[in-house]
Amino acid sequence: MSASTPRTSKTSKATKKSTKSESKLPVDRFVNRELGWLEFNARVLDQATDPEVPLLERAKFLAITGSNLDEFVMVRVGGLKLQYERNSLSRDPAGMTVSEQLQAVLTRCHLLVGRQGAHFREQLEPELVENGIHRVDLSNCSESTRQDAHRTFVADVLPVLTPHAVFHDRPFPMLQGLSMHLCVRLDGQDPGLGKPVVGPDGETPLWHFAIIPLGRALPRIIQLPSDDGYAYVLLEDLVGHFAAEFFQGRRVLEATPFRITRNADIELREDGAGDLLEGMEEVLEGRRQSDVVRLELAATAGDEMTAFLTETMGVQQRDTFRIDGPLDLTYLFGLSGIKGFGKLKDVPWPPQGTPGIDPADSMFATMGEGDWLLVHPYERFDPVVRLLEEAAGDPDVLAIKQILYRTSNNSPIVAALMKAAQNGKYVSAIVELKARFDEARNIEWAREMEQAGVQVIYGIRGLKTHAKVCVVVRREPEGIRRYIHFGTGNYNEATAKLYSDVSLLTCDEVLGDDATAFFNAVTGASQPQPFELLAAAPLTLRQKVITLIDAETRRAVQGDQAEIIVKLNALVDTEVIDALYRANRAGVKVLLNIRGVCCLKPGIAGLSENIRVVSVVDRYLEHARILYFRHGGDGQLFISSADWMPRNLDRRVELLVPVLDPACREKLFETLQTYFQDDTNAWVMQPNGQYIRTVPEDPDSAFRSQQRLYEATVARMKASTDLSRGQFDTQVPRKD
Repeated sequence: MSASTPRTSKTSKATKKSTKSESKLPVDRFVNRELGWLEFNARVLDQATDPEVPLLERAKFLAITGSNLDEFVMVRVGGLKLQYERNSLSRDPAGMTVSEQLQAVLTRCHLLVGRQGAHFREQLEPELVENGIHRVDLSNCSESTRQDAHRTFVADVLPVLTPHAVFHDRPFPMLQGLSMHLCVRLDGQDPGLGKPVVGPDGETPLWHFAIIPLGRALPRIIQLPSDDGYAYVLLEDLVGHFAAEFFQGRRVLEATPFRITRNADIELREDGAGDLLEGMEEVLEGRRQSDVVRLELAATAGDEMTAFLTETMGVQQRDTFRIDGPLDLTYLFGLSGIKGFGKLKDVPWPPQGTPGIDPADSMFATMGEGDWLLVHPYERFDPVVRLLEEAAGDPDVLAIKQILYRTSNNSPIVAALMKAAQNGKYVSAIVELKARFDEARNIEWAREMEQAGVQVIYGIRGLKTHAKVCVVVRREPEGIRRYIHFGTGNYNEATAKLYSDVSLLTCDEVLGDDATAFFNAVTGASQPQPFELLAAAPLTLRQKVITLIDAETRRAVQGDQAEIIVKLNALVDTEVIDALYRANRAGVKVLLNIRGVCCLKPGIAGLSENIRVVSVVDRYLEHARILYFRHGGDGQLFISSADWMPRNLDRRVELLVPVLDPACREKLFETLQTYFQDDTNAWVMQPNGQYIRTVPEDPDSAFRSQQRLYEATVARMKASTDLSRGQFDTQVPRKD
């Protein structure tokens, strides 16, 4: 493949003519987005049940399915409920009404939750016990263990928590979404007087229910002394067992853990928000008080308890999930991290260096030698962090321009930006306050950076700024030079060890011009000028993608070989999907690696028989967006921040970046191809939207894409190290 430069062009008359002669595309050609996402979470759950996966890693996958489902219910189910209130008869591209979607989605959620619970009870927890990790049942344990638990309760829990009695004539306590609570049913009679208990006013009857919010200040997992392995009790079980100590003089009849999920599909009305920062704080407050869309409670809850909770939370039966086992399996994240059980965890894959990038050398000198493509988490994210840290202290650096969508808690990149501003650099940071569930953190960072002298811009009104780009402007003897980082993932060094992403480091002048123009358009709200190489949503990225697809279609119509290979997190956009269907009909070979939702139906004769869709679910979260178009044999390769969804193409600021350097292109293409060889952790999508997991024909030669990528990274680094020691040609990249 040569490093050809992509250029945008309109769909040709030949393509339009060929498509007009074709039959219309069928109406039922799309998969429902919500059901497609639930299929993805089922694939993650399959990892939790796979005996080939180490036990504590399976526990972590089970926690991930719980966390995923929490967000799905908050956002997607919450959004469907809002749509239902506006127009219950509106239909999605798959032809389902909102009412039909809600019914199908909630039915599938109940099945998924049932499968999670059954796996925990029947497989995971028994195996944990066998391996020395056991959850203590305080109603069926030794007296010494019970006494240990009681001492912990009295010393660390009782002084912290506060019960809330429920009165008929007073507002129900405001409960935090996704936080654990205990509902306690009390005897309604005063044991001493034999008459109903009344409230503090001496007249108002007191309901015989109380709520104990467990909050987040106390750990969910409480370790207890044990001579054999690791023993723990869950906070709700500890409080429930000793709940009577909160209610002296009253008899506790029942104590039931429960959890509510509030609607998080609350967006900022930017047309009415004079101050974006203040507006986002109002959105966060709105989420804390939004409607309850799901109630989870222990399956042991009695009828009176269940009726009380469903009535007070305002939920229907289909919104109520009775859980046989622990609620909120995300606690297993903490359990998977306990020390001393290394044999139950994955063999470590420590991130490797990149051959030619020497930590002892300046990143400016390294990038000055040429472009660099890093594949994370197999390669370290350190060079990106070092670029910012060096820029902060370099006297020749004049300016830094950066987009921050999500960052880590103690972000070294944010620290570098503040240090640079304090050192007199001109630092501009576009902070996306609307990054869902990271709004509070981004608000905090924004305020700290402003105090440090960073020019903070809160994105574009009406759009989310999701692009990943950083530009360092440096004065050099030859003149001004720009050092640029483009990425597919966030500027978060912590998730860079867990997510598969791609970084491109370059000093290319044309890309530098485009990146500067891009920042000016975003920060200055100016009329965007045409880019030479970049494509940006919401202006040109959609058309660029469709143009690239249609170009392959034209080649196939003309009898040339045509091929499209794409790796994304989601494929939802109907216009792009229809372009792929047209490409299929023309004979274009299409390979799609879609981690999550795919609304395209592959393998249907006359519609998509040349399209194959696979989804890889493994120890790392697949997050990179990589695009390849054969382009007559000289191949066009891109990385992108955008998935092919309406929100990314129409309502976000995104970038599509060409990879031009031959060595970087070769490395990126090899990475992309690797995913389609996986026969171990790959799932193949069927025409009906379901997935079948691949099984290697020969277990001894099984191909696991993530393992192969890591092994290849290690091999490259080892070869570079051997060469740098002078075993071969000494004129090669240095040891990292």
